[in-house]
Amino acid sequence: MKVTKNRWLIALSAIAIHISIGAAYAYSVYKKPLVETAGWSETDVTLSFTIMMALAGMSAAIFGKFVERQGPRKSALLAAVLFGLGQVGSGFAVSIDSSKLFLLTYGLLSGLGLGIGYISPVSTLVKWFPDRRGLATGMAVLGFGSGALATAPVAATLIVSVGIPSTFYILGACYITLMVLGASYIAPPKDGWMPDGMKKAIASGQKVIIKDLRQLTSKEAVKTKHFWMLWSMMLINTSAGIMMISVASPMAQDVVGLSAAAAATMVGIMGIFNGGGRLGWAAASDYIGRHNIFLIFFIIQIIAFATLPLTTNVLLFQLLIFLVVSCYGGGFSNLPAFIGDLFGTKQLGAIHGYLLTTWSLGGIIGPLLVSKIQGATGSYIPVFYVFLGMITLAFFISIMLRADIKKYRNQEQQKQAIA
Repeated sequence: MKVTKNRWLIALSAIAIHISIGAAYAYSVYKKPLVETAGWSETDVTLSFTIMMALAGMSAAIFGKFVERQGPRKSALLAAVLFGLGQVGSGFAVSIDSSKLFLLTYGLLSGLGLGIGYISPVSTLVKWFPDRRGLATGMAVLGFGSGALATAPVAATLIVSVGIPSTFYILGACYITLMVLGASYIAPPKDGWMPDGMKKAIASGQKVIIKDLRQLTSKEAVKTKHFWMLWSMMLINTSAGIMMISVASPMAQDVVGLSAAAAATMVGIMGIFNGGGRLGWAAASDYIGRHNIFLIFFIIQIIAFATLPLTTNVLLFQLLIFLVVSCYGGGFSNLPAFIGDLFGTKQLGAIHGYLLTTWSLGGIIGPLLVSKIQGATGSYIPVFYVFLGMITLAFFISIMLRADIKKYRNQEQQKQAIA
């Protein structure tokens, strides 16, 4: 008799994978030592991280179907090998003073591993938590957001004590170990599996199952307007969040006169809101619905971007930035569960991969827009108005999506009633 796995250990396995690849966000710890100790140009050092981030979203899209075909275990193992070798290889590149090899190891290999590792456990988690989809994916994505928090102080200490190459070797070995351990336990449940508590609640009438809107393949999903509406919402939400993260410190110093030290503290607190938003908003979505959560995101950000250019209050300015960043994190954690609601779990990993192209594009659009606008005007104020317009567009798209979901459900109910 086959023993059913513990779904909370499945969640822990997913978190182990996501914490490892989330260490990528601690890259800033390496930048100064690489420039000053290795003597590499700042352009080459920055380019490695840019390649990694661009590949993360793109590889999630390219390898989405691979993840569905091979399953979460093999996919996560491949991610462990690619990401781990990328990190260990980065140490070797530094030891032989090859910035070009560093682009291939940290940029290419780690970027591919990051994208595959990000989507590998998510569709499995959604299947193990039919009663708490948002919470489950929120936990994993919180792990990703917390990776830098765990890695940055350790990496900084190791760089001083053992040097840059050995730091990459040690941490790379740790990432491989954690990811392999996570991959070895993770596996999908039987079709239609439900936890006992959910079965009892349904049997007693305490809980009514709201079925997924439909069960579609990735090829079918991308042909629907719902896919492109969600894609547009994610692109705008991601662009706004990454824009804010990329210039928060100089923006706060320029607009409300925050000191450099206070701005640095604010950036640290932003990380807490980014991570906390991933779990908090995702858990809330299980009760009020994913489409309503996105509506709330855009209402919050409309208020924020309308208020930011008008306020001189330092605390209010920072609070609004924190809220925008929490919506950014919450968008990523709500996305997999929203995909399940709209398109089912048949090929959730592949559809998730396609939608994560917004991650790569948002990483280009957000920082590019703010740098161009600020460079042309010498002020961050026009930036707020541009993003206010973009977020308002996303708000109207989310209203249309919400209405269309309701209309689709009503039509399906009418068809069933006639049948």
